[in-house]
Amino acid sequence: MTPEDAKKLLAEAELIHSSEAIQAAILRVAGEIRAKLSDMNPVVLCVMSGAVPFMGHLLPLLDFPLDFDYLHASRYGEQTSGNKLIWRSGPWINLKGRHVLVVDDILDEGVTLATICERMRQMGAASVYSAIFADKDTGREKPLRADFVGVSVPDRFVFGFGMDICGAWRNLPGIYARKGKAIL
Repeated sequence: MTPEDAKKLLAEAELIHSSEAIQAAILRVAGEIRAKLSDMNPVVLCVMSGAVPFMGHLLPLLDFPLDFDYLHASRYGEQTSGNKLIWRSGPWINLKGRHVLVVDDILDEGVTLATICERMRQMGAASVYSAIFADKDTGREKPLRADFVGVSVPDRFVFGFGMDICGAWRNLPGIYARKGKAIL
């Protein structure tokens, strides 16, 4: 996508959640996580690359002992629809007997996060929790419900705050949606 195409896409998009709404949601989620996990010394795992903005804002608010790591698994790559899950990296910390919090950007169909959580259990995690920033209201049953949710988004193609559109706009401080159901 050219910079001009990306700018046009953003100009035609609808703001779904402002930066202020995002910050309020992060504070709320951090409080919920502290209440549930602060005595567990959890391993907090960032799912690359989409969860980086959420994790960057969330991690300093988790004022309790924890270990931090990451993993990279994706069904999308540069595509706009999911395929087979590809494991690219990590996690590197031994999860045997540990409480794990998986942090991701969006719960769309739920297949990626469900597969990641199952893999963490197979790696010996004592418990696995999930925190997602955006839960897409698809109207369909998902294989799991996240334990901690920042915001709900409509069943449209959304981007910003970690979520991209053809590689662009992960860096936006708000969440935007394309008008209508069309992907591109």
